[in-house]
Amino acid sequence: MSRPRTLSAGLAAVRESFWLVPAVFALGAVATAVGLSVLELQLDLPVEGILPSGPEGARSLLSAIITAMISFTALVFSITVVALQLASSQYSPRVLRTFLQDRAIQATLGTFVATFLFAMVVLAALPDRESERFPDLSLAVAMSLVLASTGLFIYYLHHITTVMRVSHIIASIGAQTRRSIDHLPPPDEQAVVVPGAVTQTAPAPEPGMVSDVDLALLARLAREYDCAFTVVPALGDFVVAGSPLVRVHQLAGGTARTVPAERVDQGVTIGVERVPGRDVGFGFRQLADIAERALSPAVNDVTTAVRAVQEAHDLLRRLATRPDPVHVVRDDEGRVRVRVDGVPYDDLLAMIVDDIRLVSGQQPRVARLLDAVLRDLATVALPAHRTAISRRLPPGGDDH
Repeated sequence: MSRPRTLSAGLAAVRESFWLVPAVFALGAVATAVGLSVLELQLDLPVEGILPSGPEGARSLLSAIITAMISFTALVFSITVVALQLASSQYSPRVLRTFLQDRAIQATLGTFVATFLFAMVVLAALPDRESERFPDLSLAVAMSLVLASTGLFIYYLHHITTVMRVSHIIASIGAQTRRSIDHLPPPDEQAVVVPGAVTQTAPAPEPGMVSDVDLALLARLAREYDCAFTVVPALGDFVVAGSPLVRVHQLAGGTARTVPAERVDQGVTIGVERVPGRDVGFGFRQLADIAERALSPAVNDVTTAVRAVQEAHDLLRRLATRPDPVHVVRDDEGRVRVRVDGVPYDDLLAMIVDDIRLVSGQQPRVARLLDAVLRDLATVALPAHRTAISRRLPPGGDDH
């Protein structure tokens, strides 16, 4: 049984969920339909004759809208499911998040559901016979929603064929990873060492991937218990139940106090999969998966593998000029309260260079590209990263 998410992780999960936008559209449609129906049936609004139609004609119109929108929604949902299946089998299962977070897909489904629900509520509010107060405005809004849904359906067909292209998927992964790199912490000018002896180790309560660390929560907890924390696994690492998750350090001059393990665990989100954000390595894992899948005998798409390596090259070059990321929170006195290590540069090189080289033995284009990438990285990398780059270059390939 999974443990509760932290507040920040829960809010992030809601914002990134597939159902949020359709749910907002649906609730808005119901509220608007109820409000318009009440106003038109109880107030004398000057909107008569927008759509001249009696109760029977209005019922036929709304019934046709409801039937059509059910078919539209089923069709869009089916196309989306097929697109997810193709992306998972052709590229990588880890790219599904890109489709599930696509706002255009969510807005299209939300508009169709909203049109359907709006027509249902208006149909239920229709009077049984002719009256002076007839929901003409609600019928006009329902027709407007139908026109909007038709336009969105045409745009959806264009959009889904665009985002299914592998070049678009790779570019999206690169853009997302670049945003993660831009949000990495600046290099710490002082030695990032958590002082004090380790007095306690909080174990991982369950197996899973370390998807997020709530630095602010851990910092507040460290100040409360006058200690410091070191998160043992890096972001994106897999932990097994009972393995060391967070180490508690006693600060110099402080009194050793036992921190409840369940409170420490709340600062580390353990999920079933990696998520973008602070986990820069997730983007590299996606690109490596796409390249390896493209180089498999079943696919044999060298051009896609080359495009994935090219995108990874840009990301590796950006990180080559930065030290390995370390997320640190200090108190007002400058003492380290929380430390979380990011993915080392050597591990990123292993994902892109070692893994892809292993499956590209019969593809000289990919092998030559990997060597060119390493030679370029060697020209800009910090001294701390050059050893990892040099040992991956072929003999005689390091000109620097």
